Amino acid sequence: MISKNIIEAFIQVAKEKNIDRKELAGIIKEIFMTLIQKKYGNVDNFDVIVNMDKGEIEIYQEKEVVETVFDSDFEVDLETAHQVAPDLEIGDPYIDVVDPDSFGRRLITYARQTLNQKIQEFEKEEIYTDYAGRVNEIILGEIHQIRRDALFINIDKAELKMPRDEQIYNERYRRGDSVRAIIKEVRKDKKNYEIIISRADPAFLIKLFKTEVPEIEDGIIEIRAIAREPGDRTKIIVESNDKRIDAVGACVGMKGSRIQVIVRELNGEKIDIINFSSETKLLIQRALSPAKPYHVEIDYVDRRALALFEDSDISVAIGKNGQNVRLASKVTGFEIDAKSRSEVEGGSEEEIFLVDVEGLPTRVVNILVENGIETVNEVVNTSRESLLNIKGLGEKGLDEFMEVLNEAVEIEEVVEEVEVDVPNEDEANPEEADNTESLEESKEV
Repeated sequence: MISKNIIEAFIQVAKEKNIDRKELAGIIKEIFMTLIQKKYGNVDNFDVIVNMDKGEIEIYQEKEVVETVFDSDFEVDLETAHQVAPDLEIGDPYIDVVDPDSFGRRLITYARQTLNQKIQEFEKEEIYTDYAGRVNEIILGEIHQIRRDALFINIDKAELKMPRDEQIYNERYRRGDSVRAIIKEVRKDKKNYEIIISRADPAFLIKLFKTEVPEIEDGIIEIRAIAREPGDRTKIIVESNDKRIDAVGACVGMKGSRIQVIVRELNGEKIDIINFSSETKLLIQRALSPAKPYHVEIDYVDRRALALFEDSDISVAIGKNGQNVRLASKVTGFEIDAKSRSEVEGGSEEEIFLVDVEGLPTRVVNILVENGIETVNEVVNTSRESLLNIKGLGEKGLDEFMEVLNEAVEIEEVVEEVEVDVPNEDEANPEEADNTESLEESKEV
């Protein structure tokens, strides 16, 4: 019997796919209503009952008892009706039982194919619902496919996508590698879904801190702000809600044990942990670590700050490609302008235009100038990510350009050590004992 066999086959598939029997019954009913539509052209007077316990499909077609039949799909003559129910009269409803086997093997094959499709849709919906409730959770999966624009990670039946802009730019991935990332977003478009994961998002770093520093997870220490350029450097402001606990010390851990775990996970990304202060001037001083300004002026209306440094410290303050001052600006919410003593006291130095620097690749210079970047200063103060977003400028070309530029204008690459930044006595509040740890560790993964 085809109907019983197909029910048993459907039940077996449902067990393998972990689908509820009630859900399966609904899918089978929907499939047979489709078959009825294909065979009869309508479903208005049909009803399908799926008995999962008996393994049977019952199909009923309601007709009206008439004297003369004009439409056999909706009408039945009195003589035929009396063979089933002798007491029926003209105008009474008549229920005709349709044998599921009458649909034939071709339609049953279609039913099987449709069931498989429905089950796939059901599984996708289950996965979507599960992961939609797990946004901001860290997952560990294995890379099964690498494309130019994205990585694809498998976890059980789910496929997770890490787009290129959610990857750490200086990491290299291989198929089969285990990768840890945060679930950033779950997108659904009609019947398709995408689970987007990220290692570059600041939320991933925050989650790592919560995992390694129990005081953050418990709410004793609060992360006030974070500014990150993935793969290079992060500045993070922390505050302790318990005066007995040092926020920076808790994040660093005994002999750097806690922060080292995070740095290793991020493939050596430098992390500056900054102790929060309600005094804006002091907070900006700390955010500029490892450089120490000798004077800071604040414009609270326009949220700008001028930080002055000794000539020997200005390159450290600005950082490679302007990274240090740029991150300090982001994390404090003040646009910081870093200037040297000689620049302020001896007048501004002349701007160095890219077209005047010998040896720079002409093609790259032209692209930058076309996009409004004409001077060395403007290059230094533009993030690598922003530069790579310029059309026609690739990683290889940019790296070659920066190498020549660094040699030509002697832009220093600053390598900081683990150090504690104690603010200048004339700038700091004597009652405060906050320190800023600047920690970095590099390790090949």
